[in-house]
Amino acid sequence: SRPGLGCRELVFRNLSKILPAVCHDIGDWVAGTRVKSAQLLVVLLLHAEDHVTQHLEPVLRTLQHACADEERAVVSSCTRSAQLIGTFVSPEVFLKLILPTLRKSPSPSGLLVLASVIQGCPREALRPHVKIIAAELAQAHICQGSENLLYGESLLLCVQAVVAVSREDCRGSSLQLMEVLVTVLALWGATGLGDKVQETLATLAAVASMDSSLDLFREHTGPLLEWLAGSHQAWTIHSAELLQFDVVVTHSGPALGEALPQLVPVLQSCLQPTRDPSMRLRLFSTLTGVLLRARETVDSQGQFHAYLDTMIKDIFVPNLQWHAGRTAGAIRTAAVSCLWALISSGILSNKQVGVHPAAVVPPGWLTALEEDSQMTRLTSCRIISAFLKTSDDVIDPDKFMKIYPELLKRLDDVSTEVRLAATSTLVTWLERAGKEGRKSCDQGSIQYLYRELLVYLDDPESTVQDAVLEALKAGSALFPDLLVRETEAVLHKHRSPTYCEQLLQHLQTLPPAP
Repeated sequence: SRPGLGCRELVFRNLSKILPAVCHDIGDWVAGTRVKSAQLLVVLLLHAEDHVTQHLEPVLRTLQHACADEERAVVSSCTRSAQLIGTFVSPEVFLKLILPTLRKSPSPSGLLVLASVIQGCPREALRPHVKIIAAELAQAHICQGSENLLYGESLLLCVQAVVAVSREDCRGSSLQLMEVLVTVLALWGATGLGDKVQETLATLAAVASMDSSLDLFREHTGPLLEWLAGSHQAWTIHSAELLQFDVVVTHSGPALGEALPQLVPVLQSCLQPTRDPSMRLRLFSTLTGVLLRARETVDSQGQFHAYLDTMIKDIFVPNLQWHAGRTAGAIRTAAVSCLWALISSGILSNKQVGVHPAAVVPPGWLTALEEDSQMTRLTSCRIISAFLKTSDDVIDPDKFMKIYPELLKRLDDVSTEVRLAATSTLVTWLERAGKEGRKSCDQGSIQYLYRELLVYLDDPESTVQDAVLEALKAGSALFPDLLVRETEAVLHKHRSPTYCEQLLQHLQTLPPAP
């Protein structure tokens, strides 16, 4: 409640005499003195009301120093004092003193004072200054002023104060406020501020008459990407802008499908082989997560196919080329995983594969089967299998016949998982060959394939034996008589004739060859 008139008049008359001593003692080396002085300042400001304006500069300077105090009681009293300043002093006056200090030397205590004065400011008084505050907070030297968690908390408090006080008045500044929130999420989201940022985004969406934060991103994803694109030529793994880009891409959801003209050029530039390898790994990881949900993200508008040529020729192909070194190998693995995410997302129709055959199997794709990374070899088998299932007539017959020898090599892989994936892909290859008929296959090549598979039909791993049996059954329709002769020739050499007998029984059920 408001103090009595007599008390207010008494404080006003003596404020110039008391205030310097109080401000001095707030910086005293004795904790108890600092606590009592900070509490006294609250009482003085409550009585002084708008008369504090003439003493504002030294009071704000004192508060900015005191808000960095180790004693929580001191900080609590000082934030209360700052709120009273916001209540009694015109924003035009206190912003002229606070903002230049923040520009010159951003600090957690300076931001905390700004947040507190905004919290105490009446909405009507703050309304003309919301855009100025939002634009100032969005400046890179302020929103990226420190990696300290306390700095991030104070920066978030400023945004929360603006949104809480101005309500619907901050609609026109929502883009700048989003820039600050994206920065907080990028720099401090992993250290505990993520949930608070999401709550603030929800509040900002509510005051803007939107259903959720996704609507905010739908409105601002394009401008946010343009804001970040201005500096992408200089990005490295240590760039704050890279983290901001990651946040925008991973949180935009369906809005990404509307922002492809801004998104793809940044990816195209940053994923060139000449750029920072660690940054490229980070971007591929981000892109993989997005492509796995492609229908709900980049293809939400059904327009992603228009950018397939750029994605394949300028992003995937350059990063799949072999270069020496572990880092280069890791990038190839990341690129293959990203490509698999694109294929498994289901957004590529058979027609699109026909128009963009390189979209599924880029040039030099068979070399990925020889990579040191087990994950790369495994994913490459899956990619080839998917290509064979969907490519219909787009594959050249000569290239088609070059696939199976490379897959046969993978049957000797150190990883059983890769061996099974390669065998499964051979099943797909043989089924595809069966659909196209004998004319597409050389009998000598198929005979060689039969002989090699029959060797693995006696493999020590029963799972491999089962998979190879399925592959031979899938290819039996091509030259069944030839397969019977080859099987009977090796029947006595196998440790157990069971699998050969099962294959021969299957061959007997086939209709006679024409």
